[in-house]
Amino acid sequence: MASLKKFFVFCTLLSMLLAALGTWAFVRWMDTPLDNDKGIEFTIKPGSNVRSAARQLVDAGVPIQPYFFEMLARVTGRAASLKAGSFELAPQETPQQLLKKIVEGKFSFSSLSVIEGWSFRQMRNAIDAHASIRHDTTGLSDQDLLKTIGSKYQHPEGLFFPDTYLFAKNSSDIQVYLQAHQAMLNKLDEAWNKRQQNLPYKDPYQALIMASIVEKETGQASERGMIASVFVNRLRAGMLLQTDPTVIYGMGDKFQGNIRKRDLTTDTPYNTYTRAGLPPTPISLPGRDAIKAALNPEPSNAYYFVARGNGTSQFSENLNDHNNAVNKYQR
Repeated sequence: MASLKKFFVFCTLLSMLLAALGTWAFVRWMDTPLDNDKGIEFTIKPGSNVRSAARQLVDAGVPIQPYFFEMLARVTGRAASLKAGSFELAPQETPQQLLKKIVEGKFSFSSLSVIEGWSFRQMRNAIDAHASIRHDTTGLSDQDLLKTIGSKYQHPEGLFFPDTYLFAKNSSDIQVYLQAHQAMLNKLDEAWNKRQQNLPYKDPYQALIMASIVEKETGQASERGMIASVFVNRLRAGMLLQTDPTVIYGMGDKFQGNIRKRDLTTDTPYNTYTRAGLPPTPISLPGRDAIKAALNPEPSNAYYFVARGNGTSQFSENLNDHNNAVNKYQR
């Protein structure tokens, strides 16, 4: 009987020792940097409980004890607070730091640059090819995409502001389009409110069309104001704009790198050699400076310009001077 009691005491003490050792190992583990000398990306799927989240960490290569991670989340009261999304385990991060990152939703980010002067097609191709974006707009027409982001416009060209956009990895491409669209509306509205008086635009959208032309016509950033001045002067005088980038845009896939005389005489809605006034939509995504130039052009009497061949332009106030400049710089 005495020996049986000793055995029970021994078992009890052993259990307490093992529990103490387990607790010590757990406490030591949660504040010990994980064996990771480079970033490891992982994703927690929506609707995951703490156990499945721990398994997703292991499957992604995070060197973590899933049982300990689950226990850490439960004893700290955070098991129900895990955020779904994409994260990155930083080098030498501890399990406790990792859990805090997931609970607080400190997602890993990626970026995408939309370039000034791109067409909307180029922007959409770049988004479609981006590996860190969830492609929810695949298969949508341009018009359906605009409806999805709540735009009132029917044509997407020019409606998205060129900039570098940060987003949480695996977030929807809809958010990128929405952010870029709202940025363009804000920039356009701000510039419209600071515009010169008596400009030949009925509304901000026409100013956006002009800005898109200025963006494509400008070789030197410092000349945007003068380029805008030429086109504004032409609109006021009832002259044709006669700008090649609008013709090229109207040609679409038919443009193969060279514009020919017959292209200038072939009528399309965007051919400003055959149709008066502005084209029906923008022809590119204009940046901040092009928008500013369209709404605050340089004061001048210039109606013509020709490229000098060094990236700058020669501006002229009359056709005779323009022809002389063409002879000098183009022939």
